[in-house]
Amino acid sequence: MAIRLVQVTTEQPNAANPAQSLPKSWNPAEHEDSIYSRWVEAGYFEADASSDKPPYSIVLPPPNVTGSLHMGHALDHTLMDALSRRKRMQGYEVLWLPGMDHAGIATQTLVEKKLNAEGTSRHEIGREAFIEKVWEWKANSGGTIGSQMRRIGDGVDWSRERFTLDEGLSRAVQTIFKELYDQGLIYRAERLVNWSPVLGTAISDIEVKYSDVDGELVTFRYGSVDGSGPYIDVATTRLETMLGDTAIAVAPGDERYAHLVGQTLPHPIREDWSVVVVADEYVDPEFGSGAVKITPAHDPNDFEVAQRHSLPMPTIMDASARIEGTGTKFDGLDRYEARSAINAELATQGRIIAEKRPYVHSVGHSERSGEAIEPRLSMQWWVKVADLAKMAGDAVRDGDTVIHPASQEPRWFDWVDNMHDWTISRQLWWGHRIPIWYGPDGDVVCVGPDETAPEGYEQDPDVLDTWFSSGLWPFSTMGWPESTSDLEPFYPTSVLVTGYDILFFWVARMMMFGTFVGQRLSGDKAVGGPVPFRDVFLHGLVRDEHGQKMSKSKGNGIDPLDWVDQYGADALRFTLARGAAPGGDLSVGDDHAQASRNFATKLFNATKFALMNGAKVGTLPGLDSLSDADRWILHRLGELRVAVDASLDAYEFSKACDALYHFTWDELCDWYLELAKVQFGDERAANTKVVLGHVLDTVLRLLHPFIPFVTEVLWTTLTGEESLVIADWPNSEPVAGAEESVRRIEDTQKLITEVRRFRSDQGLKPGQKAPAKFLGLEDVDADATLAEVRNLARLTEPDDAFAATASIEVRLTKGTVTVEIDISDAIDVAAERKRLEKDLAGARKELETTGAKLGNESFLAKAPEHVVDKIRGRQEFARAEVERITARLEGMPQA
Repeated sequence: MAIRLVQVTTEQPNAANPAQSLPKSWNPAEHEDSIYSRWVEAGYFEADASSDKPPYSIVLPPPNVTGSLHMGHALDHTLMDALSRRKRMQGYEVLWLPGMDHAGIATQTLVEKKLNAEGTSRHEIGREAFIEKVWEWKANSGGTIGSQMRRIGDGVDWSRERFTLDEGLSRAVQTIFKELYDQGLIYRAERLVNWSPVLGTAISDIEVKYSDVDGELVTFRYGSVDGSGPYIDVATTRLETMLGDTAIAVAPGDERYAHLVGQTLPHPIREDWSVVVVADEYVDPEFGSGAVKITPAHDPNDFEVAQRHSLPMPTIMDASARIEGTGTKFDGLDRYEARSAINAELATQGRIIAEKRPYVHSVGHSERSGEAIEPRLSMQWWVKVADLAKMAGDAVRDGDTVIHPASQEPRWFDWVDNMHDWTISRQLWWGHRIPIWYGPDGDVVCVGPDETAPEGYEQDPDVLDTWFSSGLWPFSTMGWPESTSDLEPFYPTSVLVTGYDILFFWVARMMMFGTFVGQRLSGDKAVGGPVPFRDVFLHGLVRDEHGQKMSKSKGNGIDPLDWVDQYGADALRFTLARGAAPGGDLSVGDDHAQASRNFATKLFNATKFALMNGAKVGTLPGLDSLSDADRWILHRLGELRVAVDASLDAYEFSKACDALYHFTWDELCDWYLELAKVQFGDERAANTKVVLGHVLDTVLRLLHPFIPFVTEVLWTTLTGEESLVIADWPNSEPVAGAEESVRRIEDTQKLITEVRRFRSDQGLKPGQKAPAKFLGLEDVDADATLAEVRNLARLTEPDDAFAATASIEVRLTKGTVTVEIDISDAIDVAAERKRLEKDLAGARKELETTGAKLGNESFLAKAPEHVVDKIRGRQEFARAEVERITARLEGMPQA
């Protein structure tokens, strides 16, 4: 039902009516910035560590200082803000702590590009000057995301904003590094890493993106070219790596190669080199030739084979992926140049057994620089994770941390129970410098935050992986390792909200460090809890309206700030929250944002309409003095509050939002306000105005965590109070003893709905009125609703000359009501019959056409499935139309 902004009472509008202070219509762009500024200036989001309220804390997953909000961020922030606002209203002392990550690779790359554009480089200006340049960039251009957070209404405590390279967090990094190092949990070793030839550094698994690549499979021969002596054929897509081959692996028991196991074959290019044949379970004898070349320093699987068989592991490429150290003519060539040149050389020797053939395979690429990563044996710093991962796993097993939804637990255990040691060093300049110093005679010293290195010692040039410092985020941001006023009340944090896609990377690292500092550190360096957070809520990924992953290459990404500009922050937030089912992905498009904007507009118009008609917040009258409609809406309001609380306690945001949406739109706006219009005109008016005010007060409070801006304007206008941010959370309960009122209203709704459906079927316009008589109302205990039914179904009292031309029967809870209606004056029967007959002919023609296509076997065999499905849908619709129109014609009076 459309809500019209009209005055339906007979009283003159009061000049002081609060509705007059509302704008004519809701335009988010005109209000949101000023509302947010007022919240921040009032200090509503600043947490008081000395408060006696129960604490509730969330730390914001720190976005990169180089970044800007994308839809994943917007979802994260919306859900965290909703949780924080609700808890604040429930009487908790809430700390939502913001901050940003220094983003080592991303930031260094950005500033290096800037230097290159200026005609210089970091190597030319030196390390110290380069770091100064990065800090300058951060001061002038970093932090765009902070202003964007304000745009979407993030209620964070800006007074506590942190940065992963600020002084306090640097102290935390040095402290935990030294503790881990002293306990033997950090070590230096030569291992295989993901290497970025463009960036010149090892990178983490999360910074490697895999995609299918059209490669070429080349098969070549080791050993005798003509087959007169021992030989083995192997295939590869990376021919250049054969310069680093040290073995050929075959499956144990493979009779084809059993006689060769343990023997060596000469290398075709490196004259001083040979490869040994080994038997290893890694090999699938059914794939290809059943033999695999082993390049230990440039392939992770080959590295494992080499470790098992104590094979040499020569590195054959430099940091930029050029061939190096092989003593061949290929030294100095780029890896791709070498691939072609080596192919030509082997072909000249007659060793190419099979021509190149296309081969699609998955290749890892650097997320930041785009090139294919090179697995490379490299001396790096590592964290020994076995004990740390066990503590992180046990924390979930023991219930110290609960993962929501529980369906994500197996993935968690699969990861932490099988975790490999973590490489933490990066060959960059921007980041936390590794606190290791080297002295004479190979002396190595780890320097803590209050220590200095011996004179003449040189510091390790590498920096720590960004994930190392962000892994300390829950407690380092609160001042650890110092004993601060924030740590005791706000740590462990209450909940971590993040996407399931970084469960293994960031969440696991925070859990490892959090359990370590809570259980393993000594003295005052331990924190006051065994885990960094009590709950972990994992939401899905934001996809486009077709379910496709958003990406720049596909051109289907949506900038959340575009939606804020076009539809308002409330629309963005409600769209995302309404789609956020635990662990499930959500698909969004402009239609969803438009629907959310329409919802905010509906709420605005409904509240303004109510205020225009005297709705107010006051003491509710006794239930005995209320109408069925009043008791019904209060009962449903209590059920709504219970449902919303249950959903939010379980992190089921989509359920909470759906319940709020349908109550507000369907029950409050489409039913209760329409029923209230009737009551505004009789003795029930005073009670109804208070009930309506109470319902709006409660609904606006319940909606505030999701759509804070429009609710703030409406609630402060309705109540005259300061702000919804600091209002109490509602505690409405379902009304006891309201069962009969609920039944009668539900019967009324059904009766009105059936009459409306009949009117629509008969072609009556919405505004047309028709006389009607009701038979049996007194038998079903529904006669008290007669005025409401007549008003909402556009029916009038019958006069003495009334003669029904049609009737309908409506089955209600306690019996059947017959509605006799005279529609003879409401429609042009002849014209309507002619129109319907034309529509019927069209529907029958469509039924015939679709039937012919679906009966054509040749067509069905050739047509795509989606085309056939579309025709079936057309057929079903045509069949339904034939039935509907036929029934209409049969029920119409004769012209």
